[in-house]
Amino acid sequence: MNLKSLILSPMLALAATAAATPAMAATPVKDIVLVHGAWVNGSGWRPVYDVLVKDGYHVSVAEHPLTSLGDDVTAVKRIVDMQQGPVILVGHSYGGAIITDVGNDPKVVGLVYIAAHALDEGETEVANGKRFPSATSKTPDIKKTADGFLYLDPAKYPADFAADLNPAQAAFEANAQELTAASVFNSPAGKPAWKTKPSWYAVATADRIINPDLERMYAKRAGSQTIEVQGASHSVYQSHPKEVAALIEQAANNAVK
Repeated sequence: MNLKSLILSPMLALAATAAATPAMAATPVKDIVLVHGAWVNGSGWRPVYDVLVKDGYHVSVAEHPLTSLGDDVTAVKRIVDMQQGPVILVGHSYGGAIITDVGNDPKVVGLVYIAAHALDEGETEVANGKRFPSATSKTPDIKKTADGFLYLDPAKYPADFAADLNPAQAAFEANAQELTAASVFNSPAGKPAWKTKPSWYAVATADRIINPDLERMYAKRAGSQTIEVQGASHSVYQSHPKEVAALIEQAANNAVK
């Protein structure tokens, strides 16, 4: 056997072994935390929650006070800390700003944005909203209380926020809004978790609260695996729970390699 054969034989054997060894499958994540946005509470996640629980996931719905970005981050991190294993963190709307911060927690292995803000460091929702104005931002429908909390005119809420929900459900939500501190929309983002962790994004193509083009920018910039839910309002997580749950399950099945 010549020198060339002696060198190549072990290399060929190693290559054959590698080819015969199947690629390691991703480890499914079972703990999922759902984070709501402004003007709503966690109950809106019920349709998605039901699908995920039926499919065998452990799902927690974070309730946060909407009094400041710091308060909300603390409240959501408390729920993440309670989880037993790796976490997929899911945020809708302003909830995206929250998970972008909380997602830096080592327990979090993947982020899912549902028609949500995926801010970069130093950005604010207000500033990005000026770059990509939403349909609602061009109206007088957003109101402010004397002590600095924002809400949607209840008469306009169904059209602005929940146009594809049952009218009775949309009317109920309009009158059950969680008023949100105006300061959260002007709070600069810190270090974004999407720069170091995988992300998924659902664009709501008929969103009037966040411009769908802003959603697309967020998704592209973060390198997110992206779906577009055609005709969906800002309430896409309620009106299209199967599509949203499927995206979350995709994240759960692929975040940890």
